[in-house]
Amino acid sequence: MRGARTIAALIAAVGLMTACGSSGDDDKTDRADKGPHTSSSKPASDGQDRTYEVSFEVGGKGKSSVYYNLDTNHAEQVTLPWKKSDKLTLNSTERKVGITVSVVPGPVILANGQAAAAPCSITVDGKKVAEDPGGAKGKHMCKYTLK
Repeated sequence: MRGARTIAALIAAVGLMTACGSSGDDDKTDRADKGPHTSSSKPASDGQDRTYEVSFEVGGKGKSSVYYNLDTNHAEQVTLPWKKSDKLTLNSTERKVGITVSVVPGPVILANGQAAAAPCSITVDGKKVAEDPGGAKGKHMCKYTLK
């Protein structure tokens, strides 16, 4: 029963991410493709774009679903462990407000047979900025606001 509640919570979180993160346009142009593809650990001065290297990781074994928000919302069926890296460029307005990136791992089967969320982490420009151990008691997602 606890596993069913965990899965229901994951589905609800994905629904919220989809509703909150959708831009509403069908334009397939990635925000990551705008501007120069250079990464810097120094903050950009006001009025300039800044490009970040963002990596999502989901641990575990077997197959699962992974939902993540980088430039737009994405959902993939993957084989664990899984890693996705991409560049994301923010303009000065986006940096002032902040853009949240997130990953919601799907369920995995634990050694005791219980379904639970897989562990996840987010790394920005080589520095780990968010981590969740997964399991039955974790947050069941990782998120970070880029500025």
